[in-house]
Amino acid sequence: MTRSLLRRRVIIVGAGQAGLATAAALIARGMEPQADFLVIDSSEVGRRWESRWHSLELLSDARSSSLPGYPMPGSPRRHPTAYEVADYLRSVEEALRVRPVWGIRATGLKARELGSAIILETESGEVQTRNVVCATGAAARPNVPIWAPALNPRGRVLHSSQYLYPHQLPPGDVLIVGGGNAGVQLARELSTTHAVTLSVRTARRSRPNSSYTSAVRRREGWFSGQIKPEPLFTESYAALERAGVVLAPGVASAGGREVMFTDGTARTVTSVLLATGFSPGDDWLPMHVRVTRARHTKTAIPGLFFVGFPRHGTPHADTLQSVWRDARTAARHILARP
Repeated sequence: MTRSLLRRRVIIVGAGQAGLATAAALIARGMEPQADFLVIDSSEVGRRWESRWHSLELLSDARSSSLPGYPMPGSPRRHPTAYEVADYLRSVEEALRVRPVWGIRATGLKARELGSAIILETESGEVQTRNVVCATGAAARPNVPIWAPALNPRGRVLHSSQYLYPHQLPPGDVLIVGGGNAGVQLARELSTTHAVTLSVRTARRSRPNSSYTSAVRRREGWFSGQIKPEPLFTESYAALERAGVVLAPGVASAGGREVMFTDGTARTVTSVLLATGFSPGDDWLPMHVRVTRARHTKTAIPGLFFVGFPRHGTPHADTLQSVWRDARTAARHILARP
């Protein structure tokens, strides 16, 4: 095990917005970065924001996309790009004087039979600590449909996490799978360079003129999957159709160059772009912790906390503005532990 992880009271796993919010909350309670706690991250090259598609903009404006006490520079009414978010988080990191240890991947966690310590397992070895914060994100691992590996079109098959710009896809038609906000944004961008079909399994209501943050607070159940899916905050399906995008039902199966839809129709495709969302980055934790809801960030394992996961904390904990609430709660629990 690398010596840099030894003898720390807290290890925060994840250097994104949840990890930095937790670091800020611990610092506010008198803890010293690098001395009392460390932030680790599996990435070798930086945060995921830096690898998102070039035109991606947040659904919320800059005013509603900042950690408390660290306003995002520039016009508060603009919608920041992914690269601006990456730069912003880097500036927060510097302001906090937090130095993440990059390239350390957490692979497991277990509680010791005696005492209050827990063992964090990493690809570099095991380390004993008193507290671990899982801040690896509620949307960290690409969701790839089970039928996707059977596709072999003439063009490309990409998940939205791999897409950067239109010229990645060869000329011809593009089937975008996923009718949420990401799928709509991608359909709009590609409609100027390709013949686009958008596959929509669950239709979303359009609320392009609404405040994203306010709507989230009114409809907290969107994050837990208990109410209706998140509406469209970009533009409506009708607006896409006016731009030349063809709407299609959800995909039922696929094979070779052909995709079969839920209405029984089929289509030969050139390229496919999967806007099918992401799964939580908690796969390194024990299954019983992952499937059981935490209580105010606290899990069944003493000393293990979730920050940034709506399922395990506040319903909107995966937003820049609101992750601070779970971070403060976890910091309070950590300081109260013997």
